[in-house]
Amino acid sequence: MQNHTITLDGNSLTREQLVAIARGGVAVVLDEAQLAHVQRAAEFLAGKVSGGEPIYGVTTGFGSNADKLLGAHRARDELPGGNPQSNEGTLLEELQRNLVITHAVCVGEPFAPDVVRAMLAIRINTLMRGHSGIRVSTLRALTELLNRDVIPLIPQKGSVGASGDLAPLSHLAIVLLGGGEAFHRGERVSGAQALQRAGLAPIKLSFKEGLALNNGTAQMLACGVLALDRLETLVATADLAAAMTLDAFAGRIGAFKPEVHALRPHPGQVETAAQIRTLVQGSTLTDIAYHLVPRFKTWLADAWSDAQDQQRHFDIAWDWVPVSQRHGREAFYQRFLPFKGGKKHQPQDAYCLRCLPQVHGAVRDAIAQAARVLEIELNAVTDNPLIFPNAADAEVIEDQVISAGHFHGMPLALAMSYVKAAIPVLASISERRLNKLVDPATNDGLPAFLIGNEDATDSGFMIVQYTAAALVNDLATRAHPASVYSIPTSANAEDHVSMGANEARHVLEMTEDLGHVLAMELYTAAQALDYRQDMLNAARQLAQRGDWRALAAKISNAPDANHPSRAQFEREVQALTAALAEAQDFHAGDAVAQALAKIRERIAFMSRDRAMDGDVRAICELVASGTLVD
Repeated sequence: MQNHTITLDGNSLTREQLVAIARGGVAVVLDEAQLAHVQRAAEFLAGKVSGGEPIYGVTTGFGSNADKLLGAHRARDELPGGNPQSNEGTLLEELQRNLVITHAVCVGEPFAPDVVRAMLAIRINTLMRGHSGIRVSTLRALTELLNRDVIPLIPQKGSVGASGDLAPLSHLAIVLLGGGEAFHRGERVSGAQALQRAGLAPIKLSFKEGLALNNGTAQMLACGVLALDRLETLVATADLAAAMTLDAFAGRIGAFKPEVHALRPHPGQVETAAQIRTLVQGSTLTDIAYHLVPRFKTWLADAWSDAQDQQRHFDIAWDWVPVSQRHGREAFYQRFLPFKGGKKHQPQDAYCLRCLPQVHGAVRDAIAQAARVLEIELNAVTDNPLIFPNAADAEVIEDQVISAGHFHGMPLALAMSYVKAAIPVLASISERRLNKLVDPATNDGLPAFLIGNEDATDSGFMIVQYTAAALVNDLATRAHPASVYSIPTSANAEDHVSMGANEARHVLEMTEDLGHVLAMELYTAAQALDYRQDMLNAARQLAQRGDWRALAAKISNAPDANHPSRAQFEREVQALTAALAEAQDFHAGDAVAQALAKIRERIAFMSRDRAMDGDVRAICELVASGTLVD
């Protein structure tokens, strides 16, 4: 059921509109005023053909056959066994038909319907510019495939990205002729059956129509636009995952301040810093005083004296810094109490947290550059030759039918190469944050692998990091740019190709694994954040009972009652007790807290080892759906 319509005029298609068409439920209508330009070009071409003008791909062969003019009749009809009464149509019609049916040779799994719908819309839109020579009737027939849910089956591999996406677009066009295969309302059938079920009839191609249908950049552009749509959501997801991790570390926010990024104002960097500030707004964890943060200690039966506290799945601890160890650090211990818990006494976080704006921002900038290229391509003419029926100063046909190279996919290929390199970068920094969360040497006082492990039988989140590491390696090995490796085709007539179709397809495929890595970080960060909040609030609640001795029992190296420094220790424990008692409830930023709550609707906190496959499926679904970002 189509809910609304989008008008295609060749000039104003947006990425957002294309994504809406790709997802289905949108009818396409053709701008009537622009169809007049389409009709004029077709009539102009027909007139030139009737006048005997030589035109590439119309009255000549293609590629390496470009120097061969078509005759008035078939030479093969004169051969033994020939059929002079053949009803195959004219040689000009046969040329266009053969171009389509011989070029539909892709292999591999079929593209998903959203990619093919996008390809159809792109091809329709570019032909609407009126420089391709296609008839209005043929263009309407192509539009009906989209509107009646006839989705040509297009295997994924076979385009070299110049002369455009010839092979995949031939799979698209062949269905118009009643050939190939298609999906109709989700069922895979022959092209002829799909047309019949949709109430459509096969067509015959006229002058240049085969070339107009299969010569262009629709596959690489469709994959690129859909990939960027996913990536824009995934970059926002990466920011959310990073913000949750930052809260779980009780990290420092100074590296995200606007005055910092004004000194190096790369757009993506500035945007990322602002986004992180927004996500952690309201947090009482970031920039927390070192001495307030306890470290995890394995739970034992006598860890807590209060019956309610005994329900906890952790114990907490600090170390006291004796006076003899404070020399040269007096100023620091005037500002902070002399207790070491979970937070290391250092003024900066690891790169995977502190350099978030620079890394996520650079990925944003790569996506923005690709978006600029794709948005130009959406309303570009990408077939060949180009027809200029209104050229007033034209003296010969070559002035009005011009062979050029708009089918060459290199602008898209290089843009996709840039994005392709950015994907494992974003995945890698996410995996580093995840690894930092599970490693007791780096997680600032959280339990090893984020599990209590009282009996040494629990693995916790150890293997979640393995999965993320495997995915990052896989993404990195796939990031080699296809665009740097041209293989000539068509007997060297096409001696430099873009490989942009492979590039864009790789990027689209890689978005899935990037989403999985970010899901692994969110899954792990949620566990870590719950631990951090619970441990801090346990300390706060203990302090609010007013018994500093109960808190002193959590100090691992407390001096005994007869030690000379006992009196000073007691004063400082009392000060720590007061500071914790006066603190606000410890919680994450408002947006992070909302995301955590959404995760907890599907995935419970893990206090003991359990089967995690269902959890992993759930978090991957939350990321893929965009629910957390929404």
